Amino acid sequence: MTDTQIEIRTHQSLASIAAKDWDACACPEVTDGGRPVDPFTTHRFLSALEMSRSVGDGTGWQPHYLSVRTGGQIIAVAPAYAKTHSQGEYVFDHSWADAYARAGGRYYPKLQVAVPFTPVTGRRLLTRPGYETIGRAGLVQGLVQIAADNGLSSAHVTFCTGDEAQAGAQMGLLHRIGQQFHWENDGYPTFDAFLGSLSSRKRKQIRKERRQAQGFGGMIVARTGDAIQPQHWDTFWQFYQDTGARKWGRPYLTRAFFDEIHQTMRDDLLLVMAEVDNRAVAGALNVIGRDTLFGRYWGALEHHPCLHFELCYYQAIDYAITHGLLRVEAGAQGEHKLARGYLPVATHSLHWIAEPGFRDAVQQFLTAEKEAVEEDIEILTSYGPFRKSAKGEGG
Repeated sequence: MTDTQIEIRTHQSLASIAAKDWDACACPEVTDGGRPVDPFTTHRFLSALEMSRSVGDGTGWQPHYLSVRTGGQIIAVAPAYAKTHSQGEYVFDHSWADAYARAGGRYYPKLQVAVPFTPVTGRRLLTRPGYETIGRAGLVQGLVQIAADNGLSSAHVTFCTGDEAQAGAQMGLLHRIGQQFHWENDGYPTFDAFLGSLSSRKRKQIRKERRQAQGFGGMIVARTGDAIQPQHWDTFWQFYQDTGARKWGRPYLTRAFFDEIHQTMRDDLLLVMAEVDNRAVAGALNVIGRDTLFGRYWGALEHHPCLHFELCYYQAIDYAITHGLLRVEAGAQGEHKLARGYLPVATHSLHWIAEPGFRDAVQQFLTAEKEAVEEDIEILTSYGPFRKSAKGEGG
């Protein structure tokens, strides 16, 4: 294995791993007092999912967190779950499950290293600084060993970084590429400066949409930290339920989740509400990282033209510019984001398939899919809203 003796453990609850040990691997950068790069792999976020029963019994997301120890110290961890379905992942393998079942196999349960319900790229094989090689190797070995020992069809690491994808592929895992749309800050001093980088037609379109949205008859209020009050979550829960029912059949998160993050994460949250006579009619929830604003959930009780674009995209860009953030990640899918300054970027995942014949078939699929995704990214980028010289001038 390695010259260094390591011990790999699984944990049914995050409570069995001290927050300081987990976060020493997940967000070692916070020792300088700043925000974590990735708020979603912090102990407090994952604990909120568990404590609120958004994951656990009856959800199809059964925690099996991994830890790697050497010399009595935890050097690596991973948020791992036994999955009995493929919901809430955003790296879609339903066709794999169908093909596996048609061949007489049992695809579920499978093992998943992921942040539940969160299509956000970040480190998934979390290591203390200086232990990247041995820590990643230990986590991958543990993941594969657990899947094999329990007769599972597969193991997956979704929305990992490009570096992790490269390392995982070198360890024999299959590498899959997907696509999202992100907004990048080219050092814009104001929102108008961002608009100035767009083609005239797109610039006029966005200004028109903002006028329409802001004319909904009320005011838009952005809150973070202590400005977010417990009662705001009662309203946002209505928005979330409406969106969840339409998109997924039922909401993934429980009402208690929002109470948990209010207690432990409200300084990391940006809640944007459209209000009429002190009554919120729509809202968007963002999570603030060290250099990125992550758009997460949106919902509305009333329809107003372009209000979705304003709350989810333009308010997010405005906040990022004002606070010097480098990018906005507005969630999965959505080619409509392209016209609003969000360009396509590649996402990555890793996959281990137990059955050799099926693994070969998946590899062939991934090779063809990779070519299609890369071509799609190139074409969509060429149709972006920026003036042809603007992106080059901005860097």
